Amino acid sequence: MPFIPHTQAEIEAMLQSIGVREINDLFDEIPSNLKIHDLPGMPEGLSEMDVSRLIQKRGIQDRAGLCFIGAGAYEHHIPAAILDLISRGEFLTAYTPYQAEASQGTLQVIYEYQTMMANITGMDVSNASLYDGASALAEAILMAIRLSQNRRHVLIPANIHPYYRMVVSSIFKHQHIQPI
Repeated sequence: MPFIPHTQAEIEAMLQSIGVREINDLFDEIPSNLKIHDLPGMPEGLSEMDVSRLIQKRGIQDRAGLCFIGAGAYEHHIPAAILDLISRGEFLTAYTPYQAEASQGTLQVIYEYQTMMANITGMDVSNASLYDGASALAEAILMAIRLSQNRRHVLIPANIHPYYRMVVSSIFKHQHIQPI
């Protein structure tokens, strides 16, 4: 489903430009008996995600198998606007962050995301483009340390996964940072 960002005024200007009164006039060649005039059982005013869920329920005969990939890969909603964003030319480059000349699109997206998140949250910094949760935790702690005048003790909750703790300890070992 494509994302169509046009306002009602823009739609009316386009229709006037091509000489039709309303969008339905574009389909006047379709016989009335072949048109669906209403959608019984379709509630008014649903969000895109709710409509998607409703249509998926009605299309149960086309259902794919369940996803058991795990590790954060699961069925989830992707807003229609995302399809338009990811097809923009400046974002269509390979993910090779160590070769800046080959990945300008990816680096641009990361920069835009970090800037937007910092603006939205009112924070001084934001980070992105990390491979896993453990390294993201370590990077977040490093940012916090740098912003707190290089304090050297970090309180890590007891319920943090032991593997995450191991990664944090490995990264901090030679930096004189003490996880508590």
